[in-house]
Amino acid sequence: MKKVDLIIDNCKELLTLKGANRARTGSEMNDLGIITNAAIAVSDGKIIDYGKESEILAKYDFNEHIDADNNIVMPGFVDPHTHPVFYSTRENEFEMRITGKNYVEISQSGGGIRCSINSVRQAGEEELFQLAQQRIKKLIPCGTTTIEAKSGYGLSTESELKMLRVIKRLNESLPLDIVPTFMGAHEFPVEFKDDHEGYIKLLIDEMLPYVAQAELAEYFDIFTEEHVYNIDESRRLMQAARANGFKLRMHADEIKPIGGAELAAEMKAVSADHLGACSDAGIKAMQKQGVIATLLPGTIFSLGMKSYARARDMIDAGVAVALATDYNPGSCNCDSMQFIITLACLQMKMTVAEAITAATINAAAALERADIIGSLEIGKQADIIILDMPSYKFLPYHFGSNNVTRVIKKGKTIWSDLSSRIIFH
Repeated sequence: MKKVDLIIDNCKELLTLKGANRARTGSEMNDLGIITNAAIAVSDGKIIDYGKESEILAKYDFNEHIDADNNIVMPGFVDPHTHPVFYSTRENEFEMRITGKNYVEISQSGGGIRCSINSVRQAGEEELFQLAQQRIKKLIPCGTTTIEAKSGYGLSTESELKMLRVIKRLNESLPLDIVPTFMGAHEFPVEFKDDHEGYIKLLIDEMLPYVAQAELAEYFDIFTEEHVYNIDESRRLMQAARANGFKLRMHADEIKPIGGAELAAEMKAVSADHLGACSDAGIKAMQKQGVIATLLPGTIFSLGMKSYARARDMIDAGVAVALATDYNPGSCNCDSMQFIITLACLQMKMTVAEAITAATINAAAALERADIIGSLEIGKQADIIILDMPSYKFLPYHFGSNNVTRVIKKGKTIWSDLSSRIIFH
């Protein structure tokens, strides 16, 4: 018998999501590749084999054994849109929304992103690192094993570089993977509120080259919306970002259908995010160019809005849909992909299988990592979670508490409900 590092057996349902190493579309999103009464073998942080428990146990001896206790085993969640590096929380804005203020009104009165900018600029790098580390640790028990993390609360060269250095340190110090995105085009800082051209020039001539030279970010993201960056400004900045070697993401058509999705398709962005007001033309353009629609229902929920993205129309049109938390200090202070799946099913009419696909393999594809994470297949990272549930359909049904009992990253347990703490290796 071949010896492996780890065997996980007694899996009532093993959700492999076996298939092509790309975003799944259409009916593919309903195929979770489920094996019942299953086991999975791991060595050197990667999946060696999986299948029926009797077959796996007959083939392999092991150094470590985990009994899944007749529960559900699936890939760790991938969260492809977060803003975890900030100083102050903004619960006061939550109360303002309850009393009738909307997102744009709060922003234009000095709240919103600009409020976070002031505190991030004043904070020290170590202080930002410690705060973000504590926040990200809370994602892990919820089953998240990979995240994307954006800058965008500094909006000066010095502060954006500071945030990106923090993200790099977080990736090196925490037991989950963190993909860095430069989002200097998150807003116009107050000193440039009447000089948009001046700030765009700063982004193009200084910030983009500096971030690229320091190799601190993989992606460039921009907030394309009526009250922030218009289509022409967004196109110009995205072209400059690509010229500096960045791959592209977008906050697109969150509030009004100004053509953000169409621009994402034109620029061949990897992902267009939010899309609460995406037009029919935008859906068609994204499908044609293979742009992944990363939907953030937690933000609409937190803002008290009803304009959930048209996930059903997107999936039926052949668009690949991913899900993310949009974890941030203002519009969505949510760290649970499980709750996002519940919202996706209830408010965007996704099936349970579609939502799980969107939170795993499609989310991995939104970070261009579908070849290494997002499904449980031979050769991929052993990023695995165990959930105390009778079936995968229980996941969105049982909301408001944590279904996850164990989180495994690269073949090592990094959290379990037995220890109730993050385990560093």
